[in-house]
Amino acid sequence: MTAQVDVIRWGPERARTSPWRGDGRIAYLTPVADAPVPSAAFVKRCCDQLQRKGFDQVVTSALAPNEQVGFKAAGFEVAEHLYLLAHDLRSLPASPPAPAVIRRATGGDRPAVLAVDDLAFPPFWQLGEAGLDDALMATPRTRFRVARLADQSVAGYAVTGRSGPRGFLQRLAVRPDQRRRGLAQALVLDGLRWLRRRRVTRAMVNTQLDNQAALALYEGLGFRRESTGLSVLSLGLR
Repeated sequence: MTAQVDVIRWGPERARTSPWRGDGRIAYLTPVADAPVPSAAFVKRCCDQLQRKGFDQVVTSALAPNEQVGFKAAGFEVAEHLYLLAHDLRSLPASPPAPAVIRRATGGDRPAVLAVDDLAFPPFWQLGEAGLDDALMATPRTRFRVARLADQSVAGYAVTGRSGPRGFLQRLAVRPDQRRRGLAQALVLDGLRWLRRRRVTRAMVNTQLDNQAALALYEGLGFRRESTGLSVLSLGLR
């Protein structure tokens, strides 16, 4: 069963909302791709709706500086800063032999995928049902792949998205007991090659400032840090 993801609309402005990581007190709010940058008036309207639904707090997705303006004008504050990295897809490293079968994820893989996610991230960053739904719905086109071991267990997964000419590595997770075997590299390159086949020339990914393992992985595959990062914002509603 998937969690409820709603879309709030006001004129051309749109934002998706759902419970944050399954917590019924905290709402997750993120702008919809290809919609206008949220205005302060629209953000306030979203918060009013979420407060009426009983939420005590709102947390945003990772926002670029221009996306943060309306949120900050509505009273949001920075909860966490993130690195933003970009990859020029005209140049990709060769793919080493994959240590597992990389295949399309199915509905039956969701429990295993969420279990991998719980093991791979601290509680604040764990997806849960709602977060996985949001990652899969964040862009008009999505590639959802899992890495399956010889014993048929899911050892990792990746969600890659495409919105017009832009590509995004939305989520990547590998079981801790299967790290340093090349699974993460195989999953990332699978998504990047999918984007390039669809004429995307630039892909983006973000990660926490203290996640040195992720930074080493991405930079080793050709991602480069952007001069401007992203931020997660938060606002209390009570």
